[in-house]
Amino acid sequence: MVQDGSPGAIRTALAKHGLRLRGGIDFGPDEPFVQGPGGRAARSVLLVGNAGDGFWPHFQRWAATQPAALADPLDAWSRLVLEAVAETCGAHVIMPNDKPFAPFQQWAMRAEGIKPSPLGILMHPEFGLWHAYRGALLFDRALAAEEMNQEAQKPIHLCELCVGKPCLNACPAGAFGDRFDHGACGAHIASSRGRGCMEGGCLARHACPHRAYRYGAPFQAFLMRAFRKAIAG
Repeated sequence: MVQDGSPGAIRTALAKHGLRLRGGIDFGPDEPFVQGPGGRAARSVLLVGNAGDGFWPHFQRWAATQPAALADPLDAWSRLVLEAVAETCGAHVIMPNDKPFAPFQQWAMRAEGIKPSPLGILMHPEFGLWHAYRGALLFDRALAAEEMNQEAQKPIHLCELCVGKPCLNACPAGAFGDRFDHGACGAHIASSRGRGCMEGGCLARHACPHRAYRYGAPFQAFLMRAFRKAIAG
């Protein structure tokens, strides 16, 4: 159980589920209103996510107890974990898919000093492309949250150091160019030719040389099934 609302206590609670506290922001008085606990304006936000797939066994154990037809199980599990933490520290949970959509990418770039890759996924100086933001905790009090970011921030953008950009040439459907071609990707993974992508994950993402935190095949296949379902409508 989280004993207080400090970043350290929350980090410990999340680690039990394989999740990480990824960074934080303290909102200024002139920033756009974001609803926090009780409908009041949020003063701080702490981002929660994963680096690598260490959370996968925890999620799998929970998923095995749920109905097979459960929609968006990873989001459901993430919300469950975050709400349990939020209840003990007076926070309000917000998820990337909640409407109106919160600016998770902008928050992440501000908190962790990271930038988008050519694939659109945010490139982290340590985790590469193998990370994600699963939700956030909003507080109606200032936490001095940005102090926790100083150690994590690094000015290096790995994509700027990558000369060949192999990620842009590895997609068998040619879906990456000036913009991501959802149609080309969707048609490919729906065909027999896309079996490798469906079972092993996006080949463009695999082409990135920074692979220390690369997801295992089961999680990548799970993500591809979810992606295929999403773009199919």
